Amino acid sequence: MPSTPTTGGLKSLSAKPHSTMRMRFQVPIILLGLSGLSPLPLPGQGLLERRADVIPAQAELVYEKGMKFLANSQLEQGQWSDGSGSDPGVVGLCAMAFLAHGEDPVNGPYAQHIRKSIDYIIGQQNEGNGYIGNSMYNHAFATTALAEAYGMIPNQKIAPALQKAVKLILSAQERNNFGGWRYTPDSRDADTTVSGCQLVALFAARNAGVEVPDKAIKKALTYLNNNRSAEGSYGYTSGSGGKPTLTAIGVMCLSIAKQTDSKGFENSVNYLKKNLDYRDRHYPYYFEYYMSQALFHADESAWNEWNQKNIRYMSTIQNSDGSFPGNHGTAFSTAGALLSLALNYRFLPIYEK
Repeated sequence: MPSTPTTGGLKSLSAKPHSTMRMRFQVPIILLGLSGLSPLPLPGQGLLERRADVIPAQAELVYEKGMKFLANSQLEQGQWSDGSGSDPGVVGLCAMAFLAHGEDPVNGPYAQHIRKSIDYIIGQQNEGNGYIGNSMYNHAFATTALAEAYGMIPNQKIAPALQKAVKLILSAQERNNFGGWRYTPDSRDADTTVSGCQLVALFAARNAGVEVPDKAIKKALTYLNNNRSAEGSYGYTSGSGGKPTLTAIGVMCLSIAKQTDSKGFENSVNYLKKNLDYRDRHYPYYFEYYMSQALFHADESAWNEWNQKNIRYMSTIQNSDGSFPGNHGTAFSTAGALLSLALNYRFLPIYEK
């Protein structure tokens, strides 16, 4: 197997000036070719450039405190000790929280924490079928983390692990009666939350250079849209009982797929814009993780309004140690909260328009 490619521009990732102005940098995108896992350039894709954006000082303060908490509470093996902190999906979200801030995974202050997280995820993968963890939720978020880390971390294990993980997602969809996914790879039924995170994982993998058939994306989007009501809201397993969280998942997936020219999509965006003050009582950080991305891709002016409110909200609920409160573990809560702020930085390819 050829050596895993590294990015020559990584050093600039860690060069964060003391001001809140994010400086422009360039990162070569090195991609995974499925045949022989050789690095291949994506046709038409050159260097990613980030324009110099002013980062809200309050967002930066919250983010820095959150990363310090994650770093200080991480265990030696790469996971966290709270309720869900050992789930590979949660570990993946934590790794992405670091990367989304532009942290250098090779030489930066959080490099060891990022690499340990990725090593832990790979260690949790079933070598036979590629399944990561004990649920498709875990598998999807862990797969997304591998896709975002590939080409940034000199680890030869990432490429084959990512390839196996994607293969499992695709094979699970082929067995599914609805063209989506649910809790296990063998599930015959589907829901919009599990299906949405699988789609995001496939988008991230394809962005990393893994071949993902168009028919798989189309089939999954069709399933999501079959759960959309006339008003634009998405339900859990049907078009009824729509919720902002589920609608944000649908809008984000359609936006990344560049399928935004429809009345249904317009209705969904308008539905979200009517719910800018919504907070999910059961899974608040899951909602904010998707809402930030859905609005950013679909209506940046609406995102700007929501983002300012979200920054203020996150700053008021953050604990003094940098963690965030929640019923699903502080690692999950903190990673989710930070990722809801990640569009202020726009370092990960999944956040590119």
